[in-house]
Amino acid sequence: MTAVHSHDFSARRKPRFRLPPGSVDAHCHVFGPGDKFPYAPNRRYTPEDAPKEALAALHAHLGVDRTVIVQASCHGIDNRAMLDAIADDPANIRGVAIVDDSFGDAEYRTLHDGGVRAVRFNFVKHLGGTPNMDVFRKVLDRIKSFGDWHVVLHLDAPDIIPLSDMIKGLPLPFVIDHMGRVPGKDGVDQPPLKALLELAKLERCWIKVCGSERISLPPYAEAVPIAKAIVDAIPDRVLWGTDFPHPNPSHVCDEADLVDLVPQFAPDPVKQKKLLVDNPARLYGLG
Repeated sequence: MTAVHSHDFSARRKPRFRLPPGSVDAHCHVFGPGDKFPYAPNRRYTPEDAPKEALAALHAHLGVDRTVIVQASCHGIDNRAMLDAIADDPANIRGVAIVDDSFGDAEYRTLHDGGVRAVRFNFVKHLGGTPNMDVFRKVLDRIKSFGDWHVVLHLDAPDIIPLSDMIKGLPLPFVIDHMGRVPGKDGVDQPPLKALLELAKLERCWIKVCGSERISLPPYAEAVPIAKAIVDAIPDRVLWGTDFPHPNPSHVCDEADLVDLVPQFAPDPVKQKKLLVDNPARLYGLG
């Protein structure tokens, strides 16, 4: 039987940093429950159930007001769990879907009406590596006509440089997940981060400074200079998120620790508000 992520955060510490009103968790997931929203047959991992109630409880605990739910690969192209969560609060929740070339006008209309504003493609090796590039191009050609959609790219650090030319040629805005997964221990002079910051010069490029728990270990000090370099480079095109419930974790992560990193990433309150409130609201059409 699949375990269910606890909805009870009462025993957990509150963040020391108080999130400003309207803050957006721009990268989080809902998993299942598997008996209602089955996991994809070809999935690379099977998570514990972390349904929408668990995500809502976390956000209440942290002081998060708005949400962008990112479809995870374990649910594949079945976006129903995400759409079901958005439907609980459509004014304050948006979604990022996983699609393929089987999606037609009706399917895209369902996604758009359900609050989806982006599609996501994994290039990460442990999740299957580079997608079918014909499908990738067909999907992007279709969604660029929507006007307010973008593509989210989940990359491994070693692939940033080889993929840079392709990314620079993308015909619509793109968001890079988890700081490009550049290893914290390699510091700010590592070539993958330099390549990421080169991409950031494009007005179409947005970067999420989430995933500190993926690129470093508690207390995540090695992630701070990397995230700060990104925030300083593109303060108007950075996003933040918890990555709850942390698929394929290397350790148990307390989301309060991730919230408390924000003032280290962005010491300036003006940049904090851009990162947490203004930027995601602009990109996802929130309020």
